[in-house]
Amino acid sequence: MANFFSDNKDLQYHLQHPMMRKIVELKERGFAEADKYDYAPQNFEDAMDSFRKVLEIAGGVCGDVIAPNAEGVDHEGPRVVNDHVEYASGTVQNMKAIVDAGLSGLTLPRRFGGLNFPLVTFVMANEMVARADASFENIWGLQDCAETLNEFASEEIKEKFLTWVCEGATCAMDLTEPDAGSDLGAVMLKATWSEEKQTWLLNGVKRFITNGDGEVSLVLARTEEGTTDARGLSMLVYDKRDGGVKVRRIENKLGIKGSPTCELVFTDAPAQLVGDRKMGLIKYVMSLMNAARLGIGAQSVGLCEAAYREALKYAHERAQFGKPIVKFAAISEMLSNMKAKLQGVRALLYETTRFVEVYKQYTHISHERSLEAEERQEMKFYTRLADGFTPLVKLFASEYANQLAYDSIQIHGGSGFMKDYACERLYRDARIMNIYEGTSQLQVVAAINAVTKGTYMEQIARYEEGEYVDAVKPVVAKLVELRKKFEAMIERVETIDKEHAGYKEFHARRLVETAGHIIIPFLLARQAADVEEYAQSAKIYAKLAAGKVEEAYSYIFASEPEDVELFKAVESEE
Repeated sequence: MANFFSDNKDLQYHLQHPMMRKIVELKERGFAEADKYDYAPQNFEDAMDSFRKVLEIAGGVCGDVIAPNAEGVDHEGPRVVNDHVEYASGTVQNMKAIVDAGLSGLTLPRRFGGLNFPLVTFVMANEMVARADASFENIWGLQDCAETLNEFASEEIKEKFLTWVCEGATCAMDLTEPDAGSDLGAVMLKATWSEEKQTWLLNGVKRFITNGDGEVSLVLARTEEGTTDARGLSMLVYDKRDGGVKVRRIENKLGIKGSPTCELVFTDAPAQLVGDRKMGLIKYVMSLMNAARLGIGAQSVGLCEAAYREALKYAHERAQFGKPIVKFAAISEMLSNMKAKLQGVRALLYETTRFVEVYKQYTHISHERSLEAEERQEMKFYTRLADGFTPLVKLFASEYANQLAYDSIQIHGGSGFMKDYACERLYRDARIMNIYEGTSQLQVVAAINAVTKGTYMEQIARYEEGEYVDAVKPVVAKLVELRKKFEAMIERVETIDKEHAGYKEFHARRLVETAGHIIIPFLLARQAADVEEYAQSAKIYAKLAAGKVEEAYSYIFASEPEDVELFKAVESEE
């Protein structure tokens, strides 16, 4: 069977990025544990060798177990038995294979039984799992909740829960409620301190909880009596073994059917406080959501990979008018565009992951010792980039997952509409990706400050200063032209918004997407210095980007302040 790491040269390329040396040195603290654990690396080369071996193991599990089980899991799905979730039989097999392969606690410290791998490797594993079965990625990938515990919880909580996660415990983040979707400040699930039991007791309902019957759950709850806003919310951790939570139902969904999306009822469920009271939404959920955005980015890229491969395979096999349909220009153009989008958004995913990785490591180091002045500056620099790029990658990756799944069905023609082909499942699975963990519209809200405060423009300037091979120099020249248009668009929007509030909000998506359309081909052009193949995708993506930027530019410069009011007419309709 296929190995989803060995057969993907793109993943192998990103694993070798020059920043990996810095990331590994930060993560390993100068290889301080080399003599303490026999599986700890002695040096950078040793670490990289370990990453490759473990990713190959993960790739084998994905190709040999998870992917073959995907259709059966989609058909069978989970169910509620005695108030708890019972996974599909294929999901149970997947979990056993993952745990047996030692792929739990990938990024967690060795003292809890983890591998202490960098986030980059976890994102790669997530991507491979999603390529095999996006619904299973929702279960396995949620172990990233443990990173929030690792960053903010007490040593006692870490010892208990992180050790369990490293042994294979499943996780969930219980945030959403029937009356509090994206508006998490409206969460009302109650946490009350019990003097008698010396613990917090949770009461209320949570809804749309992915893998809601997970063994370790991070729960956003209201600890402060009389409050109705974010300042009354705290983060708590719940142990399924303690009881007090019942699964009322599993939602009947369009896609990702192997992943149980639950409505939960909490009745005096015991839980422990994570970090400080009142900081649940303000601090800890923000950390969770940033990780979740990367997770959905990886899930989306994995699905893009699967959709592209299904389309390419079918285009070579399906003959019409005496030749394979891949020979027809209309099909080959679609496939070329799919490949450029796939490689482009993957480049954005790993660029973002590296930014997040560096600032996260400095955060952990700051808990161990005071940072040097240069380290503080570097942490601030990468935090700013991570804050800007994280919503951008979630936006682009999830939208492209939908586009590539759509195109894959189109290339399959009528066959793609049938359940005989995997692209039908991919299409259903993709639809949630630009909705959950913050819709595309909310990603724009999160990203627009990076436009107006110059984060994207400053990074684009850094890309412009780079060295490029001759093959992509025309691409870079075109991107410089697009950047100038981008500057003009920002200036016009901000100037008008000063007099007509709401104008920037109206054009926010056009501005954010323009940033992405310039950044992505720059990343591909940069990669062309090492791998010639990326030059082709850089050229193709740059053409697509030029069309998108020109469209946004024309729309903004043809738009007047009163246009905002035109689109408010629907507000009065019922």
